[in-house]
Amino acid sequence: MKSSVDWRPYEMPTLLINRLARLMSKRTDEELGTVGLTASQLPVLASLKEDAKLTQKELAELTGVAQPSMAQLLARMERDQLIQRTPSTTDGRISMVSLTAQANRKLEPGRTALRRVDDDVCSILTEKERVMLATVLQKLVRHVEGRR
Repeated sequence: MKSSVDWRPYEMPTLLINRLARLMSKRTDEELGTVGLTASQLPVLASLKEDAKLTQKELAELTGVAQPSMAQLLARMERDQLIQRTPSTTDGRISMVSLTAQANRKLEPGRTALRRVDDDVCSILTEKERVMLATVLQKLVRHVEGRR
């Protein structure tokens, strides 16, 4: 076993990824804030684009967000007039969630804000490095998701 002298957390990829994720989350929220969106809303917005209608349960499963957290997120999004709930045509006990016109108008500006962050942060990388980084990160995500 290595001694504490060998402890170099800033050389551990997982800790670097964690640090970068926190920095990127803050940066992404700042950029999306100019549009009136947050990073936590992105999975819902992406799932409901193109006039999709899903239940809260389906959204939670699709995005990997726990049901209680999804309920809170949807309540805030409804308050901000980004989503609307309508009764299901097959089961009146269930609400179908969809994007409002206001949310749909924010999608493209939101994508532009995300591209701006990505382009700025990755500007120090060559195109080959960007592709390689994305490939490695996707591989790690698949590996960790498979362990749940």
